[in-house]
Amino acid sequence: MDGWRTIIEPFRIHAVEPIRLTTRVERARAVEAAGYNLFNVHAEDVLIDLLTDSGTGAMSRDQWAAIQHGDESYAGSPSWYAFLESVQALFPFKHVIPTHQGRAAEKILFSVIGGPGKVIPNNTHFDTTRANVEATGAEAVDFVIAEGREPATVHPFKGNMDIDALDRLLAERAADVPVVFVTITNNSGGGQPVSLRNLRAVRAVCDRYGVPLFLDGCRFAENAWFIHEREEGQSGRSVIDIVRDFAALADGMTMSAKKDGLANIGGWLAMNDDALAEKCRTLLILTEGFVTYGGLAGRDLEAIAQGLREVVDEDYLRYRIRSTAYLGDALDAAGIPIVLPVGGHAVYIDARAMLAHIPPLEYPGQALAVALYVEGGIRGCEIGTVMFGRHPDGSETPAAMDLVRLAIPRRTYTQSHVDYVIEVVRAVGARAADLRGYRIASEPAALRHFTARFIPLV
Repeated sequence: MDGWRTIIEPFRIHAVEPIRLTTRVERARAVEAAGYNLFNVHAEDVLIDLLTDSGTGAMSRDQWAAIQHGDESYAGSPSWYAFLESVQALFPFKHVIPTHQGRAAEKILFSVIGGPGKVIPNNTHFDTTRANVEATGAEAVDFVIAEGREPATVHPFKGNMDIDALDRLLAERAADVPVVFVTITNNSGGGQPVSLRNLRAVRAVCDRYGVPLFLDGCRFAENAWFIHEREEGQSGRSVIDIVRDFAALADGMTMSAKKDGLANIGGWLAMNDDALAEKCRTLLILTEGFVTYGGLAGRDLEAIAQGLREVVDEDYLRYRIRSTAYLGDALDAAGIPIVLPVGGHAVYIDARAMLAHIPPLEYPGQALAVALYVEGGIRGCEIGTVMFGRHPDGSETPAAMDLVRLAIPRRTYTQSHVDYVIEVVRAVGARAADLRGYRIASEPAALRHFTARFIPLV
């Protein structure tokens, strides 16, 4: 915007909600009662909630107005057609199947195409994606490029798929691979983007072996903006055109509209295959709802339809990426180890580097996340050995990285909130050597990070 350094939000605040200002003593008691699991902490006991950017953003004036158009007809609602039009304007897949959120789309798809002996490659599966693959008995494998597993390495597209690794898998086991997935942006790897060039290379490998390509597209607009800014030959193109290039390269997608749909709930599963779509719709009716609402109210469909029009606005995307980078740049300048370059929706602190004295199996990411909450009421999310260290056979090994994700809800916090986060992280960093690890006191069989309880080590 005319070359000014100050980041201003391309919107005005229309309504506010209060934040309860807690004390350090109150927070220490709250997290102890929660079993040192931040998912168990009451939201009203959190000052700055960076646990996730999923469904936690602020909807716009026009989205709230669109909600008033919500038509709750069971079948064939006008709200369904508004939703369908907005989705297909960006992703013109033949079949669009609405779901209540992204993991429902994953559950439906992998229930149909997964199963024992199947292998699903991805640049990096996120938690529910991996769990839904493995719940069918299939194997989830990650093929992100080597730079994507190195937090401090700077690469413009660290979310890229390792093409050689994918080619080797398909050369050996193409018959066992029902689909190749690419997650944009790569959440588990630091919110890192995938280049168009890489996606075209993935498409070429899939074509060579006759395997369909699907996208996990929940942060598609942020990924498109990174392509616009970083990839050669793309700066003169619109974000909408870049998004349509994604769609043209894929056979289908899963989507959580709680991210780049700018909505509080919702998602979809889309594809071009008629037979696959019929099977998925049957399962949708059994588990979600009719094919024109899929577990959503008409008002939710309207909010997503409007959100999809807003998320590709380039003024919004410029602000979104720059404001996230503002946090990351400040932490990097303060000597806090983070994943570089800064991703689109979050800043990821390298807890394994920051707390090098805590072994991975004592969960340095969990230790850092708890410390940030107790110190300043900031709720982040461990993305590391707690989330990914346990395997379907019950064994446990260190994850590729131990990170703490500070996910920025869309259009929710101001620069002063972010300045406060910077101050708190610096304070925790100054006493990092004093932090200790944790052991797990109880955990479920899958997705343990959501409900496990921890005991601090002394």
